[in-house]
Amino acid sequence: MKNVIVRYETKRDRADENQKLIERVFAELAKKKPAGIRYRALRASDGVTFVHVATIEARENPLPSIEAFREFTSKIDERCEHGPITLELDEVGSYGHDG
Repeated sequence: MKNVIVRYETKRDRADENQKLIERVFAELAKKKPAGIRYRALRASDGVTFVHVATIEARENPLPSIEAFREFTSKIDERCEHGPITLELDEVGSYGHDG
């Protein structure tokens, strides 16, 4: 199992566009229902900071097979004030989460 957190800040005038692209990713995920992934995206109260959290239980990450995800990531640097920082994490403990 792989845990990944990605954090970045968008340009203020591109934050809503970024959110719409993320919403399309979740719409496609809901439609295709790939197995082996738990994924969430959060927007901070400052309006420009986004955090994505993925737990990948599948052998391969299914996100790159999602067209909307490829569209979202293809021009992320153009939307960002401070580009993505990615952390891969090993779980030390958990409470209240399934699996």
